[in-house]
Amino acid sequence: MVKEIYLNNHLIKAEHYQEEQVDGLHKIYIDFKVTSDDYHDIAVLLYEGTFDVKVPSRDLSFRGTIYNYSTSITDLYKEGQIADYKLVLVEVKREK
Repeated sequence: MVKEIYLNNHLIKAEHYQEEQVDGLHKIYIDFKVTSDDYHDIAVLLYEGTFDVKVPSRDLSFRGTIYNYSTSITDLYKEGQIADYKLVLVEVKREK
C-alpha cells in the first residue's frame, strides 16, 4: 500500500491512495491529514498547482497538476486542529 508521495520533494503521508490511467495519463487520488502546525506549508505548496510527483513504492514519477482538492477545515490556524485533505492529481501531457 502506498504511504508516501512527494510533491516537489515535499513528503505527503497518504492515508488512502488510488491511481488510474486516463487517456494514457496518470491520475492519482490521495487522502491525507494536515495539522495546524503544517497548514501554512501545505497551503503554500498546493498554491503552486503543478508539481513533480513521485510515488517511490510504485516507481512512479510524473509532472502533475491539481484536478480537484478539498479539505474538511478551511482555517487550520487554531492550535491542535487536524483536517482531512483529499487531492486528485492528473499528469500533465508533455509537449512534443
